[in-house]
Amino acid sequence: MRRQLLPALRMLVVLTVVLGLGYPLVVLGVSQLAFHDKANGSLVKKDGSVVGSSLLGQTFTGDSYFQGRPSAAGITASGTNDADGQPGDASDLSLSNSGGSNLGPTNPKLLDGATDDPSTPDVDESADGVTQRVQAYRELNGLAADAMVPVDAVTSSGSGVDPQISIANARLQANRVATARGLDVGTVNKLIDQHTTGRSLGFLGAPGVNVLELNLALDALG
Repeated sequence: MRRQLLPALRMLVVLTVVLGLGYPLVVLGVSQLAFHDKANGSLVKKDGSVVGSSLLGQTFTGDSYFQGRPSAAGITASGTNDADGQPGDASDLSLSNSGGSNLGPTNPKLLDGATDDPSTPDVDESADGVTQRVQAYRELNGLAADAMVPVDAVTSSGSGVDPQISIANARLQANRVATARGLDVGTVNKLIDQHTTGRSLGFLGAPGVNVLELNLALDALG
């Protein structure tokens, strides 16, 4: 019994030290040295304060800001007024409602939305569908009634916190943002190009524009 117990205890101590302490510390050290920003959450700062992460989308409102994908996550962005009436910061971020709509392409609510049930006055079941979102997007950006609208502008992602929008989506918003800020649309389009990232690994997905970083760049222009 003792001959079996002592080697087992020794192995427990050795493996605890090597795998429980040594290995995590080595991984932490390598990540901090080689991938410092990514290992710490790809944080984005404004005036020395963390205002979000380049990996997480936020909800922007107002004509002077680019808007991200529709989301139920309810994340307050640095360009909006939050619950305390001040520009949002890291303390205002909440992922409690992160997730997609879970509505399939054959579900009529995905296209037409849902109306409120009068039999449950304490619960609001109303929700916009793609039809309502397309109309609102065209009106917001001064587009023609038959203008094509990018799918990412009117549908939620699986996570609800996509940090990027398509280039086509950004281009359609550029005139509105430029007008609201008194900027030349060429200047705004140049910022779009500067904050566009390519496909993952060069062939996965599609190029996208980081909305948070783009809006912060606009603010930096004054």
